[in-house]
Amino acid sequence: MQIRKYRDAGEPWTAGHAPRASARGLQVFGVAVLGAIASLVGPSAVAAQDNYEIQVYAAELVAPATTMFELHSNFTIDGRKFEEGGLWPTEDAVHETLEITHGFTPWFETGFYVFSSARSGQGWQWVGDHIRPRVRVPESWGWPVGVSLSMEVGYQRPEVSADTWTWEIRPIIDKQLGRWYLGINPALERSWHGPSVTHGFDFAPAGTVGYDLSAFLNVAAEYYGSLGSLRGLDPIQAQQHQLFGAVNLNFSPAWEFNIGFGEGFTRATDHLIAKMILGRRVGL
Repeated sequence: MQIRKYRDAGEPWTAGHAPRASARGLQVFGVAVLGAIASLVGPSAVAAQDNYEIQVYAAELVAPATTMFELHSNFTIDGRKFEEGGLWPTEDAVHETLEITHGFTPWFETGFYVFSSARSGQGWQWVGDHIRPRVRVPESWGWPVGVSLSMEVGYQRPEVSADTWTWEIRPIIDKQLGRWYLGINPALERSWHGPSVTHGFDFAPAGTVGYDLSAFLNVAAEYYGSLGSLRGLDPIQAQQHQLFGAVNLNFSPAWEFNIGFGEGFTRATDHLIAKMILGRRVGL
């Protein structure tokens, strides 16, 4: 998932834009925040299973001839405590996802993900890789909302997901209204290898509402869900519903910084997660 990227000088800041401060200062601040999270949740920073990229996509793409490097750092404070069905526990687990996205044209980009996790007794583990081409409706078309479409395909180890090969179709619709930003991602997910192949497409909606308190500071609510197959939704306790409170800081147009805490509201959902996204745009 991605949040708003780019803005021009003097343009109102929107959720997910990277903020104004030196690169060195941003790195130090990010390390300090992660350290604070680790101190709050306990001495054994370790890894999780789900929730590798907790982010709501915006319609805007990475600019042509530009590459975006993002590190997604997530810590499951309260989650699955024991191995279930061959899947690793999620509680006291850290996920690190490296996302590299290159813009090819004003309407086309491609992203590549490397997922990893660390948990007490396991060390660092490679989890899987995904690739995500994405297209958008050009601004010249004059549509009243931003619209883009991503298609994500990839592999994840069976210790993380019983469905090892998956495909996601993610429509993205967003709108900036003064200081307010609204975005929705009504995603569809399908298994290509694993027990969920016969389910067809699952419905996994996400959305965000953000508000610019200043040119530097944006606050947002982010929702993430997984409701089950379109052929018949899961019972409510088998569905996943998470709500995050997030802060986006606008240090400079070259950087992206997002931090948040989220709570799950059903038995199938990890109950408390801390997340941070640190991104850097480079002309390549």
